[in-house]
Amino acid sequence: MVTATTPTYRLISDHSFAVVRQNIANDQKAFFAQRRYEAGEVLTRFSAGEIHSKPSYLTVQVGIDQHIMLQPEHLQYINHSCEPNVFFDTSSMEVIAVQRIEEGDEMTFFYPSTEWDMAQPFNCNCGTKSCLGEIRGAAHISAGIITNYRLTQFIQQQLHDRNNPE
Repeated sequence: MVTATTPTYRLISDHSFAVVRQNIANDQKAFFAQRRYEAGEVLTRFSAGEIHSKPSYLTVQVGIDQHIMLQPEHLQYINHSCEPNVFFDTSSMEVIAVQRIEEGDEMTFFYPSTEWDMAQPFNCNCGTKSCLGEIRGAAHISAGIITNYRLTQFIQQQLHDRNNPE
C-alpha cells in the first residue's frame, strides 16, 4: 500500500497576507495564505520592478515584448496550477482570488493566463483533474480549453488576433 505524505516546510518569509515556505525535501518555495479569502477579493497590489523585452521564468508578460519583474519580489513564489486560486490582473496590477482560499492553502495561478509563449515550458505536476500536462503558454492551448480560465487583457487580445486573422 502506498501512502501519501504531507510535505514538511520551513518558513522563509512572512508577509501581511501570506507566507513563503520552502519544502524541506525538494527546496521548492511556495506561497501560503495567512487567512481566508473569498473569490473576487484583492489579496495585494503589485508593480513592475523592471521591464524586459524577453521573457524569463520570473517575469509576467504584459505586452508583446514587455515582461515585468514582480514587485514585491516574494510574489514570484506563487506557483502554477491548472486549477488556480489566484489571478494576476496586469491591468489593475492586483492579485485577485478566483475562488475561495482557506488559511494555509497554497496560492497558485495559471501561468498561461499571463504568458503567450513561455521562455521555459515545463511538464506540470499540479495533480489536478484538469491538469494540462505540458505548459508552454496560451499560444499552445486550444480555444476550447483556454476560455475556461481568467486571462489578462493582453492574452485575450492575442487569442482574438489568433482566431480572427485579417
